[in-house]
Amino acid sequence: MYRVYTRENKRPRTHEERGTPCPFSLRSFPSPAFNISGKWGGGQAAAILFPGPTMGQKFCPVHISLWALLVLWSKAPPQVLSSVIPIDECGTRPVVDEIATGTRIIGGHDAQLGAWPWQVSLQVYHFGIGYVHVCGGSLINHNSVLTAAHCVKRWTDAGFWRAVIGMHHLSKYQTHTIKSRIRAIIIHSDFNHATFENDVSLFKLMESIKFNEYIQPICLPDGPLAITDETPCYISGWGNTMEKGRNRDILQEAQVDIIPIAVCNRIDWYAGMVKKHMLCAGTESGGIDSCQGDSGGPLMCYFPDATKYYLIGITSFGFGCGRPKLPGIYVRTAHYRSWINSQAIQFDKAFAMKIPCVLILSVVCLVIFHNVL
Repeated sequence: MYRVYTRENKRPRTHEERGTPCPFSLRSFPSPAFNISGKWGGGQAAAILFPGPTMGQKFCPVHISLWALLVLWSKAPPQVLSSVIPIDECGTRPVVDEIATGTRIIGGHDAQLGAWPWQVSLQVYHFGIGYVHVCGGSLINHNSVLTAAHCVKRWTDAGFWRAVIGMHHLSKYQTHTIKSRIRAIIIHSDFNHATFENDVSLFKLMESIKFNEYIQPICLPDGPLAITDETPCYISGWGNTMEKGRNRDILQEAQVDIIPIAVCNRIDWYAGMVKKHMLCAGTESGGIDSCQGDSGGPLMCYFPDATKYYLIGITSFGFGCGRPKLPGIYVRTAHYRSWINSQAIQFDKAFAMKIPCVLILSVVCLVIFHNVL
């Protein structure tokens, strides 16, 4: 497996939507930090992209009563997450023996089923084809996936996206595989598509994901972590296995070295392009890297003292794939922990506040409709 380039994997691979045969979508006001031309503003607010109406879709006929609305509200009041990730329930691999973690991996190879239970395939719907894998992502709680902002630049309508969790083979689903539509996409307001600074985005899922042996969230660092030469760090994804090759259907994994920024910024490496909020990972000689289709996927390290994996980076960009002295560049997640927390919690609170408003409006509409009849 090799490194992400600055473009997404566009290879058409059909994925059949197995959801409800009668789709519908939501709409909200556009954010001032984002516009259709793809340029991001410099404000503090993040760009939030809600699902919009899709051509050819029809509304589902929903039969609902005032009594049903009252029962719904009394039995299922909105709940707001108190934190972005569970305190203890993160960064574990229930079906993988960690004793084998220290073994050095040369190049990339097929990952074991359940090896990376937080790995997500983010897919876009193409008319006449179906869902196609575009980017990777990492599950960080029951309803949030962390990925790269540049993944969204061509598909800004959240209604076209879905997240597939617990997936090992792109065209074969396991019994534990979960497919979720996207409620909203939150893009960092300071994302720079030219320099790839602040290349971070948060996908909010339509449903709350139940964890199992094959689906787990990964831990997020609260601050800088002590990474030594002995710390095992990995990348994973379904991207290309060579610079001009094709993507793999089976999830790939590879062990990488974390390279100091000072080394990556040498004149014969990236010549100063790597910013302080980024990470370099790979090898000086090349050959172990991520590539097209791996964007947004995890760079993760295992810490034996905590017996947990931490998401230290998000696959962002690079020159080619697997080239000497041009390792992959990743978003340093520790720098964005407060942004991730604030955006996830603020969105959950805002969405919870909308629920009673929707119910009240529904009741009013039902009363008016009943009186008209």
